[in-house]
Amino acid sequence: MVHTNLPSWLIIPKRFNIAVMLFMACLMSYMMRVNLSINIIAMVKNTDANSTEELPDYGPRYDWSQSDQAMLLGAFFYGYMITSLPAGMLAENFGGKIVAGIACLLAGILTALTPLAAAWNMWAVWAIRFGIGFLTGVVYPCCHNLVSKWAPPDEKGKFVASLMGGTFGTVITWPISGVIIENMGWDWAFYMVGIFVLIVVIAWFIVVDDSPAQHSTISIKEREYIEKSLGNTVSNKKRFPPYKALIVSLPFWSLLLLHYGSMWGLFFLITATPKFLSEVLGFNLSSAGFLSSLPHLARLLCAFGFGSIADLIRRKNWLSVTKMRKVFCLPSHVIPGILLVILAFFGKDPYVCVAIMTISLGFNGAATASNLQNSQDLAPNYAGTLYGIINCVGTTPGIFSPLIVAAFTEENNTIEQWHYIFLIGAAVYIIPALIYWVFGSGKIQKWNELDTTSSKEEIVNTKL
Repeated sequence: MVHTNLPSWLIIPKRFNIAVMLFMACLMSYMMRVNLSINIIAMVKNTDANSTEELPDYGPRYDWSQSDQAMLLGAFFYGYMITSLPAGMLAENFGGKIVAGIACLLAGILTALTPLAAAWNMWAVWAIRFGIGFLTGVVYPCCHNLVSKWAPPDEKGKFVASLMGGTFGTVITWPISGVIIENMGWDWAFYMVGIFVLIVVIAWFIVVDDSPAQHSTISIKEREYIEKSLGNTVSNKKRFPPYKALIVSLPFWSLLLLHYGSMWGLFFLITATPKFLSEVLGFNLSSAGFLSSLPHLARLLCAFGFGSIADLIRRKNWLSVTKMRKVFCLPSHVIPGILLVILAFFGKDPYVCVAIMTISLGFNGAATASNLQNSQDLAPNYAGTLYGIINCVGTTPGIFSPLIVAAFTEENNTIEQWHYIFLIGAAVYIIPALIYWVFGSGKIQKWNELDTTSSKEEIVNTKL
């Protein structure tokens, strides 16, 4: 432990450093996830047989059809799904620090190898993207495991909001990639991400530890504060997740559906927005990259706002946790769905389209107080496992949405075809929220117990 004579207001809490590194881990994870969405525009030949426009020379261009591109964009999510399931259990038994750190390092190396794979053939790129997804599938469950160990209950909103580093990764990757591509070529848009990941991973291993008890420089006061606030709801014992109990848990199933709806809206915008802005609305590559990032910037800023409001509500005991989660479904799911309906019928002007998408995803930032935090409510001991499961299922929109876009736009890629795509997204947003309002819960579930001999006082020690 470290003792210091500095004034308390000059001391940065170690849990703040952990939150910053969680932000950075999610940021680099998303940089590797989303860079292909804009890079691929500069990597392919014109697929419109009627177009005579000469494409800029940003490097080699490949003859990949719309379906080929959809398959490449979806490859990441196939790999991501596989490791999302066991990731929580890996973090709970081996520690989120080592699991996430090694995975990100290897994924960064694969990202830098993407141009080499593209020069070989399309299936090599598919394998690279699958591998990146496979490795980074562990990041968010590991981060949720660390949140469960480091975040006092009335700070969890801000801690979960720090996981919006992924959104910031999207915000900076698209515009920066656009500039790099136009000035250095698309291959450097992969190399620069790989270099950045290496730097962040080094910082991750220096700063992060799996719990306050394992941190070598935390003050005794801060460690005791965190451990006392968490009480006995979280344990460091190695354990096997209660899968049987999850299968029959309605609160868990309603959370899974709620998370799926949120991820559909997010992944649809990640995989499809650059294509929509560039090919349908006619923005150039750098403008498309910048405008595509605006909805994600709005989501990031609103996430911290909604997360802070949720923390205040919990600190003041204005609402029970269950009621609070259900209230926040309105901005996180229902309002974004309604805005997509408006976009489908009234989105004629390019800038109006961008504005509506930005406001829609901005409201979805409230997910930090609804689906993104609910796994911490239901079972703090298994927060990583729960998030791994819902994230595995929530990843499937990353596979389906490019295929749906390709199916609707194979013959004609105009605003009329996109109307149907927006309406599908609206339905997937709103219906899960309605189900969660009926079956959702914010109470710690009895299967959070580590064993059958634990007493109730050891399970629930916070006001719900």
